[in-house]
Amino acid sequence: MLQPKKTKYRRQQKGKMKGNAQRGNQLAFGSFGIKGLETCWITGRQIEAARQAVTRHMKREGQIWIRIFPDKPITKKPAEVRMGKGKGAPEGFVAPITPGRVIIEAEGVPFEIAKEALRLAAQKLPIKTKFIVRRDYVE
Repeated sequence: MLQPKKTKYRRQQKGKMKGNAQRGNQLAFGSFGIKGLETCWITGRQIEAARQAVTRHMKREGQIWIRIFPDKPITKKPAEVRMGKGKGAPEGFVAPITPGRVIIEAEGVPFEIAKEALRLAAQKLPIKTKFIVRRDYVE
């Protein structure tokens, strides 16, 4: 499961996720990718499930890039605990996603295989996504 080796602070505030992605919104490495169309938190487990789906379908050919990393700690208080008494213990890490953010990129496989692999990955994610192709891509 993806998570940072070390963080400066154990707990972090939730923050606001308004607007569209200002960076990470263009294909940078591969010819194909999936772009998030909604705002959400994606957990390390969801990213790993998507990565496995892509790798299996591409039969370990080509190359994939995961463009997001879960580095925001999420806390949770135990069930049936009264209000107050401080913030809960860290439970896991998430990657905040805003609309337009490229999540996964792929390269080195034919168009059809890449499209199907990234469709399978998109099914593992909790948001709507869009399949994108590099502007200068030629089959």
